[in-house]
Amino acid sequence: MNFASDNWAGVHPAIAQRLLDVSSGFSAPYGTSVFDRNIEQRFNELFEREVAVYFVSTGTAANSLALAAVNRPGGVSFCHREAHMLEDECGAPEFFTHGARLAPVDGDNGKINPQNLKAEIERFPSNFIHAGQPMAISITQATEIGTLYQPSEIDRIAEIAKSYGLPLHMDGARFANALVALDLSPAEMTWKRGVDIVSFGATKNGCWCAEALVFMNPELAKDLPFIRKRAAQLLSKSRFIAAQFDAYLKDGLWLEMAAYANTMAQRLQAGIVSSKRARLAWVAESNEVFAILDKTDMEQLQNQGAVFYEWNPPRAKAGLVNEQEVLVRLVTSFATEADQVDRFISLLG
Repeated sequence: MNFASDNWAGVHPAIAQRLLDVSSGFSAPYGTSVFDRNIEQRFNELFEREVAVYFVSTGTAANSLALAAVNRPGGVSFCHREAHMLEDECGAPEFFTHGARLAPVDGDNGKINPQNLKAEIERFPSNFIHAGQPMAISITQATEIGTLYQPSEIDRIAEIAKSYGLPLHMDGARFANALVALDLSPAEMTWKRGVDIVSFGATKNGCWCAEALVFMNPELAKDLPFIRKRAAQLLSKSRFIAAQFDAYLKDGLWLEMAAYANTMAQRLQAGIVSSKRARLAWVAESNEVFAILDKTDMEQLQNQGAVFYEWNPPRAKAGLVNEQEVLVRLVTSFATEADQVDRFISLLG
């Protein structure tokens, strides 16, 4: 009963097989192989336009280098107060931008509130050199608490970004989960809404190690090759990343895995709603479920083999838990088994 995180899951057999297929012989390094070129074209088809694609090793690298590509002196990027890049990347975005800052923006349900965003941007007027200057906005899709930006909400954030001349970045560590939940195409969830850069994550959805930075306007990424090399993210045997994406995108496997993970999350959520020993913290919209448990119940579940994380309550939800309770996060993946979900639910009573 492992609900710790989708990056605890292994690799889908089709992806493992594709890695094995390309493991022999010789291939040009540093992103110049036929495997790399083919996947670059696949991304063009996926996003329905010419894009620039750069493989990196981790989601943290993708987010950090996305901001580094649009860095400005004294730069300030705006993200949700509980965004992964702000709370869980150990200062990497600041490090790789050589000191650009992340400015937190409040908002309910893990999403940036547009009015709060405008107010935060206005704190950096162009005629006040001491404060620095805005350089980007980043949203997370799906959010850090499993909720989703609806298309109209992305439109509003993009409208603000455009009005201030700022690029809009999407942290898509769980891009596929959000996509299938909203029933949108990659184009409809990104550039058609005004998103300029996507951290396209696949590691959490059945790959071994496959992350990509996707720039909707290749000109915006003109310095990225040098930035990526300097950051030690130019992978020599990049064909092995390309091979993973090859199997991942083939015949819609990536969407199939994400849809299954979301379905398991809904199954888990329904069990929590019907339980007398737990309550749902908020409605899950992707593959992360958040529940409130008594501390003793949490310990009992863990002793019975359930693996999950205790989670800090969002600041916007003050008073969500009392002193005897804890908020926990339960994450499903392509490898989650229905009977394990049912067993967990049965232990809840």
